[in-house]
Amino acid sequence: MKKEELKLTAEWDKTFPKSDKVDHEKATFVNRYGITLAADLYVPKNKSGKMPAIAVCGPFGAVKEQCAGLYAQTMAERGYLTLAFDPSFTGESGGNVRCMASPDVNTEDFMAAVDYLSLREDVDPDGIGVIGICGWGGMALNTAALDTRVKATVAATMYDMTRVNAKGYFDAEDSEEARYRKKAALCAQRLKDLANGSYQVGGGVVDPLPADVPFFVKDYYDYYKTPRGYHPRSLNSNGGWNVIGCESFLNQPILQYSNEIRSAVLIVHGEKAHSLYFGRDAYENMIRDSKYTDNKDLLIVAGAVHTDLYDGGGKNAIPFDKIDAFMRRYLK
Repeated sequence: MKKEELKLTAEWDKTFPKSDKVDHEKATFVNRYGITLAADLYVPKNKSGKMPAIAVCGPFGAVKEQCAGLYAQTMAERGYLTLAFDPSFTGESGGNVRCMASPDVNTEDFMAAVDYLSLREDVDPDGIGVIGICGWGGMALNTAALDTRVKATVAATMYDMTRVNAKGYFDAEDSEEARYRKKAALCAQRLKDLANGSYQVGGGVVDPLPADVPFFVKDYYDYYKTPRGYHPRSLNSNGGWNVIGCESFLNQPILQYSNEIRSAVLIVHGEKAHSLYFGRDAYENMIRDSKYTDNKDLLIVAGAVHTDLYDGGGKNAIPFDKIDAFMRRYLK
């Protein structure tokens, strides 16, 4: 498959320091829609033979230089070959319409990463896992429901992006009337975009931060809009998705057959995260009427808010030891 020519940053421009325990290089691969994806490859130093491998992505609207790269580098320090990638239409990845998302295309992005890892000579194709963060936690579970090559999945501080688009935060807009208003506004925006010859962006995390916003908005601001997690290519740190960028999420629920996932799944969520209901419900739906519950688990991190599982929140909140133990068990 022909790859698009991508402009990849050569220097280290991550939101976390570079480790001296792993080798880092750029990588590209193509998904089944012909979109070339940009990635950072992290390889443990002084390793030989075929290694277990992990594809990492998220959060929704972030880039690989933020949380995904931190997870990938940390797991590489523990002996895994890891691949943190930018989704289609974002970051350094290809796709000639920017700032767009799709449940199907984004699930395919994960599956294409598994393709890439499976064909590497230094990877054990029977030892591949995925880690999805925030909105990409839901995409990781959706990938596990489709891709039998994935042996272990971690969904960290997950969102179900189809649910939040269709029902609003905390399901507060779960009505036919509310969804109709959303759909009508998006259809009107499509015509405005065509007339203007460009797509209107919806704005990233609100800035400046109003005093009366909910805590979770402040939580996002503290990560995406401060030196802690800001990145110039991150949608959440800057202009955000196109207004119509997530339109198809309104009528395309993911995770329809999650209770048929045979491979291992670990859902990790913060006790105080506003998004905890996504993780709890995803776990309950995954094990309901399932024949494959022995390798499924829900881990609640005491005291952690949503973005604590992005970078540790200054208190080492990401349970890397438990994630490592889980991966070691199932990526033998």
